[in-house]
Amino acid sequence: MTARIRPLTGDGSPPVEGAYPQAVEVASPDRWLYLSGQIPVAPDGSLAADFTGQCDQVWDNIETQLAAAGMTLDNLVKVTTFLSDRRYALENREVRVRRLAGRQPALTVIVTGIFDEAWLVEIEAVAAA
Repeated sequence: MTARIRPLTGDGSPPVEGAYPQAVEVASPDRWLYLSGQIPVAPDGSLAADFTGQCDQVWDNIETQLAAAGMTLDNLVKVTTFLSDRRYALENREVRVRRLAGRQPALTVIVTGIFDEAWLVEIEAVAAA
């Protein structure tokens, strides 16, 4: 049986900015996948200079890890994004909305220092199948 993933937003919830639900229900998962923080470094070791390039690389890396487990973005349940600066919040949302293409995992965005000062974004995730 494949997990059923259902976005939920309860009545009386505060409004959200962006495309994400207040909660995600997972029914009957057979497998869970916990993705470590994916960084904006390409397989050849390169690093894009701009935020959008880095963010797209992180999503490429997420898709690579999901594929290794036989999963896709459809299996995402929870995404936690770490931004090096809040000025990237809107650009991050634009990339995320484009890459998720209507999928709605639970979401948290945190503005914080990141391990390598050259990295502008890092994303960890949880998936279920």
